[in-house]
Amino acid sequence: MKVTTPQGTRDFDAITVQKRKYILNIIQKQFELFGFQPLETPAMENLSTLMGKYGDEGDKLIFKILNNGLNEASKAEKVEQGFREVMQGKNNVNITERALRYDLTIPFTRFVVMNQGTLAFPFKRYQMQPVWRADRPQKGRYREFWQCDADVVGSNALLHEAELLLIYKRAFSLLGIPQISIKINNRKILEGLAIAVGKQELMVDLTVAIDKLDKIGLEKVKEELIKKGFTETDWQLVQDFLQIEGSNEEKLEQVQNLIGKNDITLKGINELKEILKYYQLLQKDTANIVLDFTLARGLNYYTGMITEVSTAAVAIGSIGGGGRYDDLTGLFGLKNMSGVGISFGIDRIYDVMEALDLFPKSLETGTQVMFLSFTKEAVPQILEYMQILRDGGIATEFFVDMGKMEKQMKYANRRNIPFVALMGEDELHNGTITLRNMKTGNQEQLKVEEIFSAIQNL
Repeated sequence: MKVTTPQGTRDFDAITVQKRKYILNIIQKQFELFGFQPLETPAMENLSTLMGKYGDEGDKLIFKILNNGLNEASKAEKVEQGFREVMQGKNNVNITERALRYDLTIPFTRFVVMNQGTLAFPFKRYQMQPVWRADRPQKGRYREFWQCDADVVGSNALLHEAELLLIYKRAFSLLGIPQISIKINNRKILEGLAIAVGKQELMVDLTVAIDKLDKIGLEKVKEELIKKGFTETDWQLVQDFLQIEGSNEEKLEQVQNLIGKNDITLKGINELKEILKYYQLLQKDTANIVLDFTLARGLNYYTGMITEVSTAAVAIGSIGGGGRYDDLTGLFGLKNMSGVGISFGIDRIYDVMEALDLFPKSLETGTQVMFLSFTKEAVPQILEYMQILRDGGIATEFFVDMGKMEKQMKYANRRNIPFVALMGEDELHNGTITLRNMKTGNQEQLKVEEIFSAIQNL
């Protein structure tokens, strides 16, 4: 039997967990500095909560959970019919009623609707949990991965967009990731493009095709749109739109000249201008903020600003994204509750930092001092010393299985422990500890209280 993890999932060893915690802690600190509160939701949701919220392509990637009791004889006919429907891409409550969450936004929205009577609005929450998608695994894309979201609901103020963009800027700067680009667009401008070509009813098809531009190229996007009913004349306008270049100000002027004859386009343009104005008031340097009208984000629930973050330092795709959704809670009956949010792609961020060797070396060490002993008589004294060091904040442990020094030293090396504390008969008699630096090989006899400064000075 070959023992493996399911495709698209991974185990995390101690070092990996420490590095992931390092990322999460930095992002969490930024969320809390901006007033966001923590939230956690169940790994599974009712299937009815998730379906229809991510578009046809997203719905296909939802991991469904089989109901209990499918082997009961009394249900055989319904189960057989249900499986036939499920295999045809339909859903059947006799087969599955629950699913693993696809993202954190829809569960958050469900939470808001369920708790609307007790929440203070605007409600600001952050959430750091795994999500699951039945996608084809590849580099930087997994079936189980973590998302790290911050959302505000109950406010139309565009200052929230600017602050969320600033969280991106601050977090990625603290993580040390270079060449960060924070791209923004507005779904109203994309809707304005659909109106300009006389195909407003095909806006979803338009955005889904544009969203694939980086992957399939301009000609393939054209082919998809022609198949959906766009004409050659329509395509010429779409192509001109997708090829807009220049500074942010120049891009806004060009898009207004190209498709700015309808109110929806103008509203999208004005929203972007206001967001950029707020951002500049918060953060003088706007170099990382790039208007990109090819940015579409295929999820159907976005209605205003949309954003994606990438780094040119590693070819891995987006490492963050989000946007405004004006009536997402309306999907569950709570109308007129606007929201906006962003998400960090923790797994991709990890891969980027690993590729660029950005993690602090100190993360690779948990234990700072390991006691080694060659006589049982030293054990009581070692246990006392360990507690003194632990109480002083130094991670300490004891290699309990006494044996040859070579074996104990090899163990400390494999664990990447920077210091070993040797306790033999001489140390026990003198009331000292021989502290050895595993990197340099230097060692000295110290009193237990001297170990604190010895470690801090190296």
